[in-house]
Amino acid sequence: MAVSTQLGLLLWKNFTYRRRQTIQLLIEIIWPLFIFFILISVRMYYPPYEQHECHFPNKAMPSAGTLPWVQGIICNANNPCFRNPTPGETPGIVGNFNDSIISRLFNDAKKILLYTQNDKSYEGYRGMLAALKKLQKNPARFKLKDFLRDDETLSHFLHHNASLSHHTLKQILEADVNLDKVLTKGFGFHLRDLCNATPLEEFVHIADRNVSHLTQEIICKSSSNWLNQAQNHFLSNLDFLKPIRKDVSSDPKAVQDVSAATNNLLESLGALGVELAGMKSWKDMRKEILYLTANSTGSPKQMYQAVSRMFADIQREAA
Repeated sequence: MAVSTQLGLLLWKNFTYRRRQTIQLLIEIIWPLFIFFILISVRMYYPPYEQHECHFPNKAMPSAGTLPWVQGIICNANNPCFRNPTPGETPGIVGNFNDSIISRLFNDAKKILLYTQNDKSYEGYRGMLAALKKLQKNPARFKLKDFLRDDETLSHFLHHNASLSHHTLKQILEADVNLDKVLTKGFGFHLRDLCNATPLEEFVHIADRNVSHLTQEIICKSSSNWLNQAQNHFLSNLDFLKPIRKDVSSDPKAVQDVSAATNNLLESLGALGVELAGMKSWKDMRKEILYLTANSTGSPKQMYQAVSRMFADIQREAA
C-alpha cells in the first residue's frame, strides 16, 4: 500500500473519531488556550522583574584579625545581597566594614596612641608647673585678689550673704595661694570637698588663724545651694592670667618663663584638640550605647539594628 494511501486513511480515521467525540474535541482545543490565557493575564498584572546581580560580602578568616573576623560573623549573619560590589572585593582589602563605628573607634584610638608618642603636652604641663613653682618662691607671693577681676563681686556676695566683716574679707583676699595644689588638685574641685579630706589651708593660707577657722566653719555649715552660688561667683570673677598680664611678681624673668610655658602648653593642647575634633567615632559609639541602654526592652529587630550600626557600615544597604 502506498504511503499517501496510508496517510489518507490515518487522517480519515482521526477525523471520524474527533467528529464522534465532540466533547473531547472541545476540551482538547479549549484547555491549551485556557492555560495560554492564564499566562497572558499573569504577565499583564505582574510585569517582569529584573533581578540584579548579587554581591555577597566576604567573611574574613581569624588570621585577618580579631575585629574583621567578628564583624564578618555578626554583620553577615543573614547573608545579605548587595547591588554593587562590596569593598571586600577590592584587592588588598580584607573587611567590608572599615567605615563602621567600632572600626573608626579603633583607628582613632590608634591615632591617639601614636600621637602621644610625639605629644609634648605633658612636657609643657611640667614646664608650666616648674615655672609657677619658681614664680611662687619669689618674695612677692600670689594673693587671692591677684586672680580676681578688678570689678570683682565676690566680696559683695560674701559681705551680704555670709555677714563677713571688712576685716575678714580683707584677710581672705590677702590670703596666699598655693599654685602647686591649685593646679594639681583644683580641677573639678567643689567647695563642699573642703569639709571632707582636703582642708582649706592646702589651697590658700590666711594669715589670721581666727579668720581661717571661721571661713572653714562657714563652708562646712552652709547649704549646698549657698555653696553653689559662692562657687559660681568665684569662678565668674576668676582671671587666672591676670598676674601674668599685670606682672605682680618682682621677678619679670619668672613671669616670662610662665608665659612661655603657657604658650607651649596651649600649642600642644591646640594640636591635640585638632586631632580630637576630627574623631566622631567616640560620639557615635556613645550615642548607640545610650540607645541600647534606653531601649534594653525593645524588640530584637531594633537591638540587632543598633548592634549592626556599631559593627557594620550604616551607609550601605542590602538589596
